[in-house]
Amino acid sequence: MSNDGIRLIVGLGNPGAQYEATRHNVGFWFVDSLARSAGVDFRPESRFHGELCRCVIGGRDLRLLKPSTYMNHSGRSVAAVARYFDIPLESILIAHDELDLPVGAVRLKQGGGHAGHNGLRDSISALGGRDFWRLRIGIDHPGDRSLVTGYVLGRPSGSDRQAIDDALFETERVLDDLLQGRFQQVMNRLHAGR
Repeated sequence: MSNDGIRLIVGLGNPGAQYEATRHNVGFWFVDSLARSAGVDFRPESRFHGELCRCVIGGRDLRLLKPSTYMNHSGRSVAAVARYFDIPLESILIAHDELDLPVGAVRLKQGGGHAGHNGLRDSISALGGRDFWRLRIGIDHPGDRSLVTGYVLGRPSGSDRQAIDDALFETERVLDDLLQGRFQQVMNRLHAGR
């Protein structure tokens, strides 16, 4: 297990205005917020099948990625960037919506399965491994499996959106620890929240 810290943060989501405010796009919300805070803009990069930007935070070189392939093919974009910049799995963080966590909860973990999340499933397949880090952003569960697709592609209520935004803000505050590879401190901070 590498302790080099994070060099690539991927936000999972679907491109296009109709998906922008949906629960499935919370990964995009996170990297958009990081880019705004760093004063950088995403640029479309066709060779990477997504939008990419680069920033330096706390003296660390960091790339932010939003795949433009739609959720089910996210891995193509993640793998293209990882290969081009020679970024090992252990230095990749993928931020995604998580049905199994309450709204406003955020958890950091390394490895594991995809739990039915198509963006994770495709990323594991394309990267050829699962040892990347995941930022699991809670959106809650609609209660029945048959409701999941409509739920994740729907917009959260105003109060739920605020809870998610607050959680993402808290996560930004531990970004320096993430980039430095102080993962246990990050987990202690984030997991104490909810």
